[in-house]
Amino acid sequence: MAKRDYYEILGVDKNSGDDDIKKAYRKLAIKYHPDKNPDDKSAEEKFKEAAEAYEVLSNPEKRQRYNQFGHAGVNGAGGAGGFSGGGMNMDDIFSQFGDIFGGAFGGFSGGGSGRGGRRVNRGTNLRVKVKLSLKDIANGVEKKIKVNKHVSCHTCNGSGAKNGQFETCRACNGSGAVTRVQQTILGAMQTQTTCGSCNGEGRIVKDKCNTCRGDGIVREEEVITINIPAGVAEGMQLSMNGKGNAAPRGGINGDLLIVIEEEEHPELKREGNHLIYYLQIGFPDAAMGTSVEIATVDAKAKIKVEPGTQSGKVLRLKGKGLPDVNSYGRGDLLVEISVYTPTLLSNDERKMLEQLKTSKNFEPNPNKKERGFFDRMKEYFD
Repeated sequence: MAKRDYYEILGVDKNSGDDDIKKAYRKLAIKYHPDKNPDDKSAEEKFKEAAEAYEVLSNPEKRQRYNQFGHAGVNGAGGAGGFSGGGMNMDDIFSQFGDIFGGAFGGFSGGGSGRGGRRVNRGTNLRVKVKLSLKDIANGVEKKIKVNKHVSCHTCNGSGAKNGQFETCRACNGSGAVTRVQQTILGAMQTQTTCGSCNGEGRIVKDKCNTCRGDGIVREEEVITINIPAGVAEGMQLSMNGKGNAAPRGGINGDLLIVIEEEEHPELKREGNHLIYYLQIGFPDAAMGTSVEIATVDAKAKIKVEPGTQSGKVLRLKGKGLPDVNSYGRGDLLVEISVYTPTLLSNDERKMLEQLKTSKNFEPNPNKKERGFFDRMKEYFD
């Protein structure tokens, strides 16, 4: 089933500010909150859908990619790669957006925290560059990349504890936050800060793991499969949810950000979803017509050059360009013809041209219907 537009989910338009987006999300989050709708799968799905939309639209970088490329810009091609968005669970939502709910609700089934609750660690994002040929871009491609990153410690299963034993932090009594009351001229002021003793985790490792020294993470190489959708462009950034660095002592993994780089094609030039091929032919072929084999993304194609073809003429091969990343059709292959004029002539060649010079067919006779090159190209790109 096709994903709904994120702006439509939150009930806002594309020009909405951050505050409007936050208010819209909070309204939906409270309406479909699991505490308010127990055992209601439909409400739970709408709650997750709203959280996914907010995750993207509240992040300026992700929002910009979404506005430009749609779901493919933030979700990629889906499939086994697990691109960002759809994989959010309740712990992810409450740990990332717990402050949205304020004091309206408590925790959810012992999951993520609300304001002032235990801190949930988050791993850092990783950024990699992937080079693609025009053929890869035209058809979509599966790539396997090797990354050196933090992964969960296999010895302690990411807990950081040697025997899986922890002790409750005495400074915060396991809450992960310290509350201080200060007397001011306005009365008692209460502030809550992250506990410095346990860094907001609410517990302390009793006996540290010898492998990871209590961090719960180690460095390791991992091979990751990336499914890249057709139609991506230079500079476009895809993200894979949870494929970045692992978080210390459990928590939420960071994301893997994939930046697209295009390899230059020896014969084809890209302009949006269109491809341009520059074809140079000799004067006899331009005058009498010919058939020429040219390069396309996948193979060779034979085109017919009509007799009397002028330099600057553009031929269109429909649907031979690149697909749109959002599946809105496919571009064309535009063949720009240039007629070659020799710079050196033999005596015999010069004599032949002198004879042709007096022929009426060789006198320039511009047609008013013939437009300049830029006017013709503008028509193809409009």
